[in-house]
Amino acid sequence: MESLDKKEQLNKLFDLYGSLLTEKQILYFELYYREDYSLQEISELYQVSRNAVFDHLKKVEEHLFFYEERLHLLKLQEQRLNLIDKALEDKDLSLLEQLRKLDE
Repeated sequence: MESLDKKEQLNKLFDLYGSLLTEKQILYFELYYREDYSLQEISELYQVSRNAVFDHLKKVEEHLFFYEERLHLLKLQEQRLNLIDKALEDKDLSLLEQLRKLDE
């Protein structure tokens, strides 16, 4: 059983990098992580082995973590959101300058 934190992180990474995956990878990911299908249900639906579905999902995970390791889009997104929240909370305009610098 995967931890809830890992599933949440994978869903966030999928939102950012999903378009870089193959159609089959996208399909299996959405069924497994978003629609809560089991590996067995997906394998029966697409007439492939349970192990083939598992292997595709493992590849998706590897790709998503690889893309984040190289591009850091999720990390930057979280930094932006934290700065926005803090700026709104503190009414501190200097934080907005820091936010602007993240995109440079």
